[in-house]
Amino acid sequence: MTMGSNVSLTALSENTGSAIVSLGWSSPTGEGDADVSVLLLGADGKVRSDADFYFYNNPVAADGSVQLLGKEPTGDGSEDRISFDLTAVPAEVERIVVAASRYEGARFGELDDVRVTLADAVGEGLLRFVIEDPGQVSAIIFGELYRRGEEWKFRAVGQGYESGLAGLATDFGVDIEDDEAESAAAIAEQPAAPGPDAQQRAALEAVPAPRPPADEEAAPKKRTARPRTAKARVTPPRAPAKSLAENESWRQARLFPVSALKGDRDREMRATSVLLSVMAQVPRFGRRITAPFGAPSGRMETFTEVSLPHGDTPRRPDGVIRVERAGKLWTALVETKTNGNALKSEQVQAYMDIAARRGYEAVITLSNDVALEGSPLVDVKIDRRRKHQVALWHLSWAEVAHQAQMLIRHEGVGNAARTWLLQDLLHYLQHDNSGCHGFQNMGSAWVPVRNGIDDETLCQGDSRALEVVESWERLIRQVCLRLGGELGQKVLPAQRTRRGTDPGARRARLADQLCVEGRLQAELRVEGAPGLLGISADLRTAKLRTSVEIPAPEQGYPLTWAKRLIRRLAEAPADLHVETLVEGEAGGPRGTLERLRPEPADLLPKDSATRITGFRLSLFKGMGSGRGNAESGFIRSVDDAVHRFYTSVVVHLDAPASGRAAAKERATV
Repeated sequence: MTMGSNVSLTALSENTGSAIVSLGWSSPTGEGDADVSVLLLGADGKVRSDADFYFYNNPVAADGSVQLLGKEPTGDGSEDRISFDLTAVPAEVERIVVAASRYEGARFGELDDVRVTLADAVGEGLLRFVIEDPGQVSAIIFGELYRRGEEWKFRAVGQGYESGLAGLATDFGVDIEDDEAESAAAIAEQPAAPGPDAQQRAALEAVPAPRPPADEEAAPKKRTARPRTAKARVTPPRAPAKSLAENESWRQARLFPVSALKGDRDREMRATSVLLSVMAQVPRFGRRITAPFGAPSGRMETFTEVSLPHGDTPRRPDGVIRVERAGKLWTALVETKTNGNALKSEQVQAYMDIAARRGYEAVITLSNDVALEGSPLVDVKIDRRRKHQVALWHLSWAEVAHQAQMLIRHEGVGNAARTWLLQDLLHYLQHDNSGCHGFQNMGSAWVPVRNGIDDETLCQGDSRALEVVESWERLIRQVCLRLGGELGQKVLPAQRTRRGTDPGARRARLADQLCVEGRLQAELRVEGAPGLLGISADLRTAKLRTSVEIPAPEQGYPLTWAKRLIRRLAEAPADLHVETLVEGEAGGPRGTLERLRPEPADLLPKDSATRITGFRLSLFKGMGSGRGNAESGFIRSVDDAVHRFYTSVVVHLDAPASGRAAAKERATV
């Protein structure tokens, strides 16, 4: 694209419900960097509130419409990625501005290959815009997404700001804090410590000292935006040293022991206290947990077993989270369940009423269950007449473990002590006795539905089939969390439905489909994978199929494609099924990898005029029958199948091309 040009996303791809925007650059010195920011604008061209300004210290929108994914290293620089769920963007938002800023007096003119790219929901590149001569500016608007009727369009902007992030943000109505307030808030975020060690001193020295813009002396004194841009140093866990134990029966002492847990109440109290204490002591982890719920960035304190008045009998929520920023408090009550214990509507309702009367912002429920879109876990009435309304949020233990895993393995939290705390938390959550195992039961309808499919007595409209579909969706969401935590990448369920489709209607249709076909199906969108990862559970044959479809290259010869594919799969399982996808037919030649390795040409259609569109790779395995999370259960078998397929097959495949040739031509205006 060229500066000022625009293009319709729906004209480029059918998968535009979600999009990944990547801002990239390279540095001749290898040290240049910048921070991305996003602003949601209403019809007046201004943010609705400061909450519509997303940057390093405010990375996630509560509704999931915006998520800053962080940096991805490239050959000579880095790319900063932003995920947009365009179906979740509020109707009153008409434009989304994507920008970046530099700090410490640095300018974009010092960087090379300053660019923005956009990919669709399945990871296919749609457009690219290169800012040829950024100039001596410290902030740039790379582009903007905006509505035109029912569709979204992208405009290449390339507008620079000499006044940096402060000038850019104030232009769009962001209420910039005074220097003193911002400095106080930044200091308040850091937990007190007895004294800095060498690593802490290095981290403190790495925080850049803000510099005023070049024209500040000539211009009147202005308030300046100074979001903290110093990043936490990534401190990956060291490989464990050789144990000093005399034998394997010795167990290391743990900060959070699980041996003394005897009942559900003990598990709930221990799990709540362990989680909340680590959130307060590891600011980046606490921020990662609370940001989706609308909590500000600031000093966090957490409490357990707090007594609050409620009628004749005081209530004792399992925990309380309080965050202070610029003299204002954000407060959430926490209700926790472990093992298979369900949340109680009456209990949650009482906490909602207490929070509303006391002016608290949220109630957070935490259990092994996974919340579904449009299907609340507990039925709670919200009094719309109250001036202060309370938000009800749900968190799964699987999501808590996922966030801890992401920070430990892939992102870091600043120093070794905090890493150790997170490791001990993760060890606690993953222990069999903690009760914090995530979704682990397909429900009472699982066996009757499986039997009904087997003997062909299950009829469409059976409510038990809908229960199984809902459990399947919960399982898939948890599989995404576990795989994403291992890979350090974003993994999401892919829904091939029209925008605005009611989730309840979609699940009812899938339940009817289950009754007729006897299969549960899902697709996962794995960031960087060449295609959607498909999962199919056939309840008639008791087999699981994991698969991925990769498009045929745009250039070259079919025989070359087949040989290259077989070479790339040299370390894949011999029982991998490879199928050629051809235009206008149900399927082309197919065979196991073991048979195709000596004869890749067997993948080619007999008619040389038949056009090959791609290849489908599939693995099959037996399906667990039990409804629980035991070794022989269905849940474990699905998790293992996805893990095996990704680690033994998908990792050997190339990432998708930057986009189809036709799409590139349409994007170049």
